[in-house]
Amino acid sequence: MPKYFVLDTNVLLHTNVALTSFTDNVVVLPMTVIEELDKFKTKSDELGRNARAVIRYIDRLREEEEAYARNEGREPISLTEGIIHNDDGGRIMVIEDDHLEATPGLERDMPDNRILRAAVHIQLTHQDADVILVSMDLNLRIKAAVVGIEPQDWMQDKVNADDMYTGFRELTVPGEVIDALFKEEQAAVPGVDLYPNEFAILTNVSNPSQSALCRASDGERGGGGVKQLNPSWRTAYGVKGRSKEQEMALQLLMDPDVKLVALVGGAGTGKTLLALAAGLETLRVDDRLVEANREVVYGYEKILVTRPIIPMGKDLGYLPGSKDAKMANWMQPVFDNLSFLMHVGPDGGKHLSGKAADRKVQELINNDLLELEAITYIRGRSIAKQFIVVDEAQNLTPHEIKTIVSRAGDGTKIVLTGDPYQIDNPYLDASSNGLIYCVERMKSNGLFGGIMLKKAERSPLAAAAAAIL
Repeated sequence: MPKYFVLDTNVLLHTNVALTSFTDNVVVLPMTVIEELDKFKTKSDELGRNARAVIRYIDRLREEEEAYARNEGREPISLTEGIIHNDDGGRIMVIEDDHLEATPGLERDMPDNRILRAAVHIQLTHQDADVILVSMDLNLRIKAAVVGIEPQDWMQDKVNADDMYTGFRELTVPGEVIDALFKEEQAAVPGVDLYPNEFAILTNVSNPSQSALCRASDGERGGGGVKQLNPSWRTAYGVKGRSKEQEMALQLLMDPDVKLVALVGGAGTGKTLLALAAGLETLRVDDRLVEANREVVYGYEKILVTRPIIPMGKDLGYLPGSKDAKMANWMQPVFDNLSFLMHVGPDGGKHLSGKAADRKVQELINNDLLELEAITYIRGRSIAKQFIVVDEAQNLTPHEIKTIVSRAGDGTKIVLTGDPYQIDNPYLDASSNGLIYCVERMKSNGLFGGIMLKKAERSPLAAAAAAIL
């Protein structure tokens, strides 16, 4: 018997592929869901695009079914009976839920209750079939369990944030492995299956005081070899790693062969600062030796910094001025980091005062070496030879992350930064955001490298707040 999956509106707004993800089963859409999609279809954001895609898909299936039925000389299957889906053998049904008898405790005036009443109706009329309510709304899932409907979260693109890929692991090895690493600059670690660009902290099994920080030596998973870190990549525009995680991050940021980098961590761990420092350094050292025995020419023509326009708390509303004037408010965290880097200087010594550092940042913008752009305007672009920093990437959906990364042209590097536990997008959480999704999907690819930054380095107060509050 096929299963009947009753979908909540938030699932379809999160991803429009939900309609085709239940092979050989029946997807049930209460009329309330269609009405709620209609409210979102005029929006210009990702929610609006998903709503329009779902509506168009259902209408296309309806037209195809009517045309097929006419050719066969019969009446088409109605929406309430189920539209045959030709791709995966499943069906899509639309249930008119307003006339259904009220279930005790579920008032008619709440959309969630009407969706739940439709699920109860399907359960009563198809007693031999399994009826499952799929929703990203925890409260609706609780109510479904109370009335006897099996609830499920949308899990297809969710990742357990607590078990996500950290980019490094700690290994206990014989002392000979560490000795070989220091002597030969690389070593084999039998029985270890490192991901491409994954790091390892090796500890001598017989002498715990002896340790080494190294990196997977192969671009494919399963090689089992490690190599020393590149000493030329320990500093970027005067910024040195204050922790092992930051050292690892700099290795990925400065490596021209790693085209996509994800820096994940809490407040004050240095994600944005490291990314911007690497961008400035790669522009500055484009024509000089930065690695032993070979010249690395990055070829980046500018740094492009972008971030989603999602406020924390209540939105301020309309902002006057040009696009650049509007963007200044959203990009202030980026300006703060850039001003600090200009103040410190590329050799680590303090050079510019606060106002002079701000003028230097503006000079980079005026000379077209630095561009600040809103995520809104990135769709459709093909961006070549640029160092792209996507800040606050945890507020992006998996589809938005895919859209951004697929903008990369020849010679472009993309850095994603974000904290999966500080999400301002009301339709995402720590398990469903695009940053975590990207890390888990890309970790086996040799073009990708990711690091989980754990220690706050901004200030003792920031570290205390991150740990205690």
